[in-house]
Amino acid sequence: MAALHIKLFCILPLLFALGINAQWRGLPFIPNPLVSHHGLGFNLDPSNGGQFQFFDPEPVTFKAAGDKPKPNAGGEPQPDAGGKPNVGGIPKRAVIKAEDVNAVPNAQPQPNFPIGDNPGAWALVSNDAGVSAMHLNVLPNNKAIMYDASDFHISNIKLPNNECLPWKNNKGDAGNDCFAHAVEYDLDKNTVRPLKTQFDAWCSSGGILPDGRFISTGGWVNGYRSARYITACNDGKCDFKEYQNAFAENRWYATQITLADGRVIVVGGRKAYSIEYVPPEGQENKQSIFLPFLDETTDMDENNLYPFVHQSTDGNVFIFANDRSVLLNPKTNKVIKEFPKLDGGSRNYPASGMSALLPIELNEQNPPVIPVDVLVCGGNKRDAFKMSAQKPPVFIPALDDCGRLRITDPNPVWEKEVMPSRRVMGDMLNLPTGELLMINGAMAGASAWWQAEEPNFTPVMYNPKLPNGQRFVKMAPTTIARMYHSTSAVLPNGKILVAGSNTNPGYDFKAKYPTEVRVETFTPPYMDKALDIHRPEINAQASDNKLKYGAPFGVQFKLNEQDKPTKADIKVTVYAVPFTTHGYSMNQRLVVLANTELKAEGAGLYRVTALAPPTGAVAPPGSYLLNVVHRGVPSTGMWVTINQ
Repeated sequence: MAALHIKLFCILPLLFALGINAQWRGLPFIPNPLVSHHGLGFNLDPSNGGQFQFFDPEPVTFKAAGDKPKPNAGGEPQPDAGGKPNVGGIPKRAVIKAEDVNAVPNAQPQPNFPIGDNPGAWALVSNDAGVSAMHLNVLPNNKAIMYDASDFHISNIKLPNNECLPWKNNKGDAGNDCFAHAVEYDLDKNTVRPLKTQFDAWCSSGGILPDGRFISTGGWVNGYRSARYITACNDGKCDFKEYQNAFAENRWYATQITLADGRVIVVGGRKAYSIEYVPPEGQENKQSIFLPFLDETTDMDENNLYPFVHQSTDGNVFIFANDRSVLLNPKTNKVIKEFPKLDGGSRNYPASGMSALLPIELNEQNPPVIPVDVLVCGGNKRDAFKMSAQKPPVFIPALDDCGRLRITDPNPVWEKEVMPSRRVMGDMLNLPTGELLMINGAMAGASAWWQAEEPNFTPVMYNPKLPNGQRFVKMAPTTIARMYHSTSAVLPNGKILVAGSNTNPGYDFKAKYPTEVRVETFTPPYMDKALDIHRPEINAQASDNKLKYGAPFGVQFKLNEQDKPTKADIKVTVYAVPFTTHGYSMNQRLVVLANTELKAEGAGLYRVTALAPPTGAVAPPGSYLLNVVHRGVPSTGMWVTINQ
């Protein structure tokens, strides 16, 4: 053993000096095979049982050939952990035991990879989805549910096996409806399979339940109080199971979200100034819970339908309707706080603005209440619907402002900012990178048939981390008008599915703004092919997909071997996929998790250990898309569940 130590003391310093000498002379760096993988210095300490001591060497910078290396900024000795100065700014050497040798060292994050001026790109992926996608939800089997109203008894796809459903008009005349009004859309093949709905889901609400099933709630006439369930399948045999009288009140234009404890709340609806909780399947609610706030916020033209509802990180429920917002305690069903008004106009249907939670960022140690911000953008003046319904119509320009409110602060104030363009009936989506996308809609008018003009073809990206006035960037425009009844969704591969738009009763393909059954994808800049070399690839088979609140879990992923990430370069996000209709994506949230460790497990192979969200208030139980993001470049998402 003594002989081995002598050889190491002779050979290793020579290898180390060779690398340093090459740098000093401005020559290409000769990597030291014993240390270059870690980017660390080393020392063999006989007094420590012969363990290697690794440490971060001081970076060397040059201005020109012949410049000498500079010490740390300011040239002052830096204190070590015990408060003693390190002469010459040499960092304190940390002992790394043998079992930790693969741990990637902590370091400051490197900047995101540049995307240049890439404005994104559009592609037409289907000429006919069979239905105009008024409602849209991506499912955990990488398929999507799209459905429309059935009241007009027509679509572009028939029910299978020549099946027809009987119906009667308002005069009692009988007829047969042989068309499907819902489809299962295969995201990989861009093909559709017809589904059967007996009770009209027109202007309904919906979402994925904590157990993974999809539920649609409410609708029109025979679907007013209905609930529809479907369990995602890959054999082509699943279909809706429906219950006509699940709710105590009519739920037309209502909002649905999952709460911290796994219950599902349904809020509002036309002339329904109340809330209800989804009953167990097959059971019926006998009464609703009156919520005066919904009555108080109703204008002559309503402007409070499809209220914006978000689960707050403090356990309460944020509800925004028209221009007012409150905090509801879901245990007592009482309003416990009202926030300042958001001035400028109305934000809910038919004025139809957009809303989302900004990304919720977690640390290893979090405060009792984790900060969360709500963003509300666009909409129109209170009388926009009335003016566009008169003869001749007057299309009031949509709002171009946003309000941002930290709802967990004791006394929050709306921060206002201006979008690059006006937008009503648009969608707002959380992206895996932490940015938000605003897409679809119009620049004048209101939600309703024939009551909007000036399609807004141009999406915008919003970066919440930048200063006010610098957060918006315009993206590439589409050529298809996506106005009333249009939808969008973030896909597991990071692209955006865009579908629907029908400003007409029935299916009218010759109108000024025709019924849309075409489906597009928008590819955001982070999907640039030039970034693929840096894109993480998750190994789902070697990763944890069942998360427990507050518990660590591991995700294995591959990177280009030339990339040498630090822990700070890797982010893990989980995304609750929303149900989107009428410009609002219900149940949506993006949570940026805390990473505790990053380990190398082979050439270009890494395992990140992250902490699951601490509570259901931060991330309600259910299905999420998990992404590994490497310096702004996201992986394809992996489906995970977060259990109670």
